[in-house]
Amino acid sequence: MSAAATQKIPVTAAVLAGGRSMRMGVDKTLLLVDGEPLIARVAEAAAAVCERVAVVTNRPEALEDAGLPAGVEVWVDEVAYQGPLGGLATALKNAGHDWVLALAADMPWLNPEVVRALWEAREGAQVVVPRTEKGVEPLLALYHRDCLPHARRVLESGRRRLVAMFPALEVRELDAETLRVLDPGLRSFVNVNTPEDLAEVRESATDELQPAPAQPAAVIEVGTRRGRRMPAERAVTINMNDAEIATVQATPEDLEELAVGFLVSEGLLTDRAALQGVDVDHKRGLVYVRSDEPVPEDLVYRRRYITAGCGKGVTFASLGHTLGLDAVTDQRTVTADELYDLVGQMARGAVLYRDTGGMHACALARDGRVVLVREDVGRHNAVDKVLGRAWLDGVSTEGAVLLTTGRISYEMAVKAAKARVPIVVSRTAVTELAADIAEAVGLTLVGYARGGKLVVYTNPQRVAEGKDAG
Repeated sequence: MSAAATQKIPVTAAVLAGGRSMRMGVDKTLLLVDGEPLIARVAEAAAAVCERVAVVTNRPEALEDAGLPAGVEVWVDEVAYQGPLGGLATALKNAGHDWVLALAADMPWLNPEVVRALWEAREGAQVVVPRTEKGVEPLLALYHRDCLPHARRVLESGRRRLVAMFPALEVRELDAETLRVLDPGLRSFVNVNTPEDLAEVRESATDELQPAPAQPAAVIEVGTRRGRRMPAERAVTINMNDAEIATVQATPEDLEELAVGFLVSEGLLTDRAALQGVDVDHKRGLVYVRSDEPVPEDLVYRRRYITAGCGKGVTFASLGHTLGLDAVTDQRTVTADELYDLVGQMARGAVLYRDTGGMHACALARDGRVVLVREDVGRHNAVDKVLGRAWLDGVSTEGAVLLTTGRISYEMAVKAAKARVPIVVSRTAVTELAADIAEAVGLTLVGYARGGKLVVYTNPQRVAEGKDAG
């Protein structure tokens, strides 16, 4: 790829967040495709080609858990609920560049090369807009800052359509034939407007996994035309030696593994030979773990309630955890190709993640092969289930790779370090605190393993280039 093809263009991309859709019943920009909110996918694609990216919205609080890429700004509409034209006016005022790229927040397949083609066609124009068989596409178009007064005049007249200002501007159209050279299926212009659209997009993302292991790992399919189940969640209470340790919100499957993995991760179970047994009362959501290892006295009368663990989870972990962690010194390496293949293996083994929606998956891999996959509504729970099964079966986690569909938080890094897992891979983000912990104990954390790339946040020496590693 040439330097020109990788250099970012001096444009501010404005992702216009439309919010709640009447046909979807929810904020469609936050719906997941391939495990990632639509709006985050659009922002990430824009960030690959534009110098600056901002999301323009009337509801900034809704974006707190949207997983926007680092550096993406959030701007609030100057005048609320004026549609895309109001969002564009806000962006034109705040951009700092001569050109603004207006983007709908529900386009899952934005191709950066289409953006570059718009940029190359800008000479002598104030608007550069694609035209497909469906007509002009004003929500994937370039607008010069000269458009701002025209946008304001249209808004003052009570109209809110972007094309309403076109008659007063120099508009250059980019035809479909030109665009098809860069984007043969014109997928950049696909929007998610209905549950049927969402189902097709998710199915397309799943299909792409099969021929190319380097593609993203899994797709949550919820609310599709085929009548999916909803993910199960219930309270599960973990007891150890007659002491109630914690109640977690979890998917009521593999509860033996969940309880053991949780207790191992919390340092309460350390000796496999001391384990006497595990009993599960599925009807009441109770797990009883018996071990010769005693429960610390300070936990006997301390009960914890733990959520499904997607950002609000509570564990006994604290920063003090890292003081007692041994350094992870295993220096075996993997290649990026191997990691992508493992992510694909996890996806193919994660049935509930793919078929119900709203689930997380976790996998343990050794020697280029996924050996365990577990799923849960909580990403922490999925990790505990994998580590618990490995501990029960005597499967060594030293030198293994831990894969997850959820972001790698501080607690996840601590769990991996305690299990002596040197490499942890996520399809989404790595938190700053997790990276700090990983640096301190020698973990390699890899995030955003999807879309033909990955980001190695810490200890990159374990991720080798080329096809051979060891």
